[in-house]
Amino acid sequence: MADIIQLLPDNIANQIAAGEVIQRPASAVKELLENAADAGATEIHLVVTDAGKALIQVIDNGKGMSETDARMAFERHATSKIRNIEDLFRIKTMGFRGEALASIAAVAQVELKTRREEDELGTYIEIENSQVVKQEACANAAGTSISMKNLFFNVPARRNFLKSNAAEMRHIVDEFIRVAMAFPAIFFSMKSNGQEVFHLESGSLKQRIVQILGNSYNAKLVSVNEETDYMNIYGFVGKPETARKTRGDQYFFVNNRFIKSAYLNHAVNSAFDEMIARDSFPSYVLYIDLDPSQVDINVHPTKQEIKFEDEKIIYAFVQAAVKHALAQFSIAPSLDFTLNAEIQGLDAVSKPFTTDKKDLASSSNLFKTFTQKNQAHFIERNDKNEKSELKHWKEFYTPQPTEGGVIAERSTQNGESELPQQLQTPNSKLQTGLHVLPDTTLLQLHNTYIIASTNSGFLLVHQQLAHERILYERYSVAAHGQHMATQKSLFPVTLELAGADVSLLTDLLPELQTIGYQVEPFGNNSFVIQGIPADVLPGNEKHSIELLIEQFKHFSSDIKFSKREKLIRCMARQQAIKAGQALTQKEMLVLAEDLFTCSSPNVTPTGSPTYLEFKEDYLDRMFGR
Repeated sequence: MADIIQLLPDNIANQIAAGEVIQRPASAVKELLENAADAGATEIHLVVTDAGKALIQVIDNGKGMSETDARMAFERHATSKIRNIEDLFRIKTMGFRGEALASIAAVAQVELKTRREEDELGTYIEIENSQVVKQEACANAAGTSISMKNLFFNVPARRNFLKSNAAEMRHIVDEFIRVAMAFPAIFFSMKSNGQEVFHLESGSLKQRIVQILGNSYNAKLVSVNEETDYMNIYGFVGKPETARKTRGDQYFFVNNRFIKSAYLNHAVNSAFDEMIARDSFPSYVLYIDLDPSQVDINVHPTKQEIKFEDEKIIYAFVQAAVKHALAQFSIAPSLDFTLNAEIQGLDAVSKPFTTDKKDLASSSNLFKTFTQKNQAHFIERNDKNEKSELKHWKEFYTPQPTEGGVIAERSTQNGESELPQQLQTPNSKLQTGLHVLPDTTLLQLHNTYIIASTNSGFLLVHQQLAHERILYERYSVAAHGQHMATQKSLFPVTLELAGADVSLLTDLLPELQTIGYQVEPFGNNSFVIQGIPADVLPGNEKHSIELLIEQFKHFSSDIKFSKREKLIRCMARQQAIKAGQALTQKEMLVLAEDLFTCSSPNVTPTGSPTYLEFKEDYLDRMFGR
């Protein structure tokens, strides 16, 4: 019987490796940009066409490669950065992947032009399907230009799994921003389909952050800078007012490498404790420098997740550094050491502690148990004939009666506390017969709850959650055929967005139109809002779309919802009347009637109850009737 195990050809082995390294165009962008930064470039240009599917080109003015190095770079496990196994644990550079260029050459058509400063002519290499098609001398500026065309041209199944151009472009922008953030001293530019998306001049770290995140951050950044023998932490955190509902502007870099770490993120969040809302996330760009031997960067294929040798020390340093920065800039609450006026009026503070009182206190047995050696275990006996200072300790735990003489706790006959009846779960008004009685006055409680009488008791309706359910069903109908009415703006509003948000909004434009928005692209990173849904207040157009984008990102990791479903949920949550808003009788009545015409009036899209029903027989039982 013939042997059945055989070695794979190099081109197939490279394609398998490419499956790990090059998952989408953004993966190749990351590898090529990091290689350019490692080459000592001061200028790096990224050019993409068709969201990287047709072309990804990175041009740098770094040190370039010799003819032999240019050819060797595309071999598997070829690198200039590792000489022995110890080097693997002391990596300080960015772009080491033993099979990065080999993987790119296996799934794309690659052209490389490179020249060292001391060479008269450069080298031109053309590779397709891991095979060198052409290699010759060429005239080229010092540095390297590498072009990657027609990604996955020879693996059509992989190409079919790529997302829309707008979605893939968002990933490319994310990777570009991460590398640009790590190297503020390098000039970066990015062009997409001939249009310049980023033009980042070299400068300070703060200048780079403002260039990328927007001018609104200029006066809202707090400097973090702590140096120790073990590690250095520097960068910026946003003031509490920059906190958002999503994790958008959060960047951690370890030895200039972007990482994702829920553990370190928790350290920053805890430093902001009680300064921002619980469901909000602070903005930060933080850099950690430490000995490469203290961190293992090879635990994840993309190196975005790393392992610290002693992560508890890192956590404590990060938390302390951020707290210190916030306190220095008078943002964290300071301790108040002045005594409260009521405390100052107490006898223990206002009256002198005389010698007689001191002797009386020090002679007590209780004082001795705390001051004399070997007395910590001593508790005096509670004899009947002996005066004890501790014999009345049980009285401390005796529940005290209220003013009416009855303890404020109601229990059932079997001793268990009786709780309000849980939410009824009717499917519709027709099935339950549930409706608000006509000609009755509705009551608003704390500007949040509506109390409405029904034929069998009363309802406690949460106005925000109820309105969210109403709007969700309304937008669902609009998004699936019956488009909502649009009110045209007399004076169209211009909206400017950061690079990552531009591609997101472009991707959402068709869905936005179905629910009443009319938004059109208007030059570089700008849009014009020509019309808004009829139920959005005029003058609020810009804020409503910015908030919509912010909320949409919150759903980005939840794959079970379609793009349209995410948008509908975001709109319903955004436009719902908020808790704390006063309503008129007419508004409360319309809200209640609209709620019970919904197909599922009892819960919000996320499953929270919209109302509680208290039935008459339950109310009678509460009063012992």
